[in-house]
Order: sequence, then structure tokens, then C-alpha cells
Amino acid sequence: MSSIFGDRIRVSVFGQSHSDAIGAVLDGVPAGERIELPLLRRFMERRAPGRSSLSTTRKEADEFELLCGFLPDTEDGASVISCGAPIAAIIRNRDQRSKDYEELKRVPRPGHADLTAEIKYKGFQDVRGGGHFSGRLTAPLCFAGGIAKQILEAKGIYIGAHIERIGSVSEPRYDALKLTKEELLSAQFRVFPVNDRAIGEQMKELIEAARMDCDSVGGVVECGVLGLPAGLGEPMFDGVENRLAAAIFGIPAVKGLEFGEGFSAALLHGSEHNDPYRMAEDGSIVYESNHAGGILGGISTGMPIVFRCAFKPTPSISKPQDSIDIKAHEDRELIIKGRHDPCIVPRAVPVVEAVTALCIYDLLLSGR
Repeated sequence: MSSIFGDRIRVSVFGQSHSDAIGAVLDGVPAGERIELPLLRRFMERRAPGRSSLSTTRKEADEFELLCGFLPDTEDGASVISCGAPIAAIIRNRDQRSKDYEELKRVPRPGHADLTAEIKYKGFQDVRGGGHFSGRLTAPLCFAGGIAKQILEAKGIYIGAHIERIGSVSEPRYDALKLTKEELLSAQFRVFPVNDRAIGEQMKELIEAARMDCDSVGGVVECGVLGLPAGLGEPMFDGVENRLAAAIFGIPAVKGLEFGEGFSAALLHGSEHNDPYRMAEDGSIVYESNHAGGILGGISTGMPIVFRCAFKPTPSISKPQDSIDIKAHEDRELIIKGRHDPCIVPRAVPVVEAVTALCIYDLLLSGR
């Protein structure tokens, strides 16, 4: 099972949704990097379940237990310093209801990995809460990514994201040419991470309507990176887009990804999509637009990197669905039990930031 990614920074995620604990190992962080633990906990709280009526009622604090990789930096333990050894932490699972998943050993959920996991692992997979396929595994990703995010910010590189769309309701996208640090980070500590709160209320109404109808709804997260120098990434198979795409698609429920203008570029002429250059008075090169989203030929341009990822609706819904009984070899109607998000997009925002931070930090350390 492939649960490791990265080159200079290697991230390994372990555990299952209903195992005793989940966790991550982060290998390759140089010695001497200072991490503020309260900031890391605050970052992880953004993903934690049960923070609002729009998420699952499963209560998990997502409190991490740091096992190794750091030395104390302050007497009160508020900050630590990396010592060069692999960093490891676990997060206890404390609010499981495994009995809700008994039927899924025989009747797979449409839209989930239950059936494909059954075929691949021949019945030995953990079906409880989705096992290793669960969105629960994004908590250790946020632990590792939260560390990378702090290290990058100390180097002047900032990563932020917001909900760009829920169903048919969308808010304005980032201005990829004039994106500021303030705009990039403005949504990060809101329970519902949008830039326009009025539009956010409309999104909430859409999620609530889906929940009341025993259904779910999907959406889009937009992410930006500021301060990344030009020249990182390789052409063809090891570009910035390639590295980000491989990791972003490891987030459960991601079904689409676009950089810059993305699919809208297909509707433009070259004269509209090209980003013209000009020389500034100080001799630097200035971009007059940023339709490319900060990447050309797989290589960073020095402009803001902007991309969007689409999340499918949560497959676990309370409406009756057509499925099969794989033991009896007959058709079955399935009514899913358990606690599930009517929309995972709000809690996915910090996960996108975390995975992006890990990829960008990896690229920065590789220096290529």
C-alpha cells in the first residue's frame, strides 16, 4: 500500500480510521528548524471534525503526541527545535462507532473504495470507517504539512487556500497577478474558510439543504503560494505541477485539478492566454498577467502559484442506494449508517494547504 511521498522530504502516513491511532513520519527536515506547537495545534484544529453543524458529529480533537525528532526550545514546551532525526507523531482515535460499518463487509458503498478494496485485498481490508482509505488519514497529513508551512513562512513563502465553490455557489477567485499575503491568509482561521462571508452564508445554506435531504454536495478549493523563487521544478515528468498533482490526488475525494486558467484556457486564444513580459526600471523581469498560474514548462516563474482542486460530494449519504451483496451474489438496497460530512470541502481547505506545503518544501530543499 503506497502511503509515502516526497524526495528530500519523505512523508509516511499510517493507521486506519478506527485503529487505536493514526500518525505520520516526516523524514528529511534539517536540524535547527523551530516549530511553534500552539500554532501547529491551531492549524490542525481547522481540519478536526465536529466544529460545526455542517460537519460530521464524530468528535476528535486531533491532538498529536510528538514521539521524536525535536528537542525542547522553551521551558514551557511551547516551541521545539528539529534535531535532524525523523519526526514522528501519533493522533489517537477516540470516538469510533465500528458497529455502524458491519454491513459494509458484504454490501459496498457506491462511490467509496469498498468494492475496489475488496477486490484488491481479498476481504482482508479494514472496512471500519473506510479504513486506510478514510479522510481521517488527512489529520496526520495536516501534522506534517503544518510543520512544513511554518518552516516555509520563516523563509518568506506563504501558502493559503479558501473555498472557491460549493455546488453552484462560488466566490471570487484569487487575482493571480496581484495576490497579496493578506488576501491569501484571510480565510485560514475562519470555521468556514471563505473570503466573502456573505457568499459563504449562501454556501452554508446549500450544504444544510443537502444534509436535510439526506444527501451531500461537493465543491472546489483554491490554493495559492506566494514567495516561491523562479527556477524550481523540472521539465516533463518532475515539474511543479507534476509534484503537486501526485500529492493532491492523494487527498481522498479529489477528482480534478487545474493550474492558472486551467480548463478555461481551452476557450482562449494565445494572445489572450500568454503572459507578456516587460523590463522594470531596476532591471528585473515583470509579468503583465499570470494566466499560467506561476508555472511554465514545469518550472516556477516567481509569480504566485494558483491552482484549484475539485472535491466530489461525500459518497456516504442516507438516501437508499443500489448496491450488491458480494457474499450472496445478489442485488441489495443500501442505507448507510454512521456519521458523515454533508460536504467535506470546508475541512479539506487546510489539508490542501498542508499537502502543498510539503511539496513546496520538498522542491525548495531539492533546489531543482
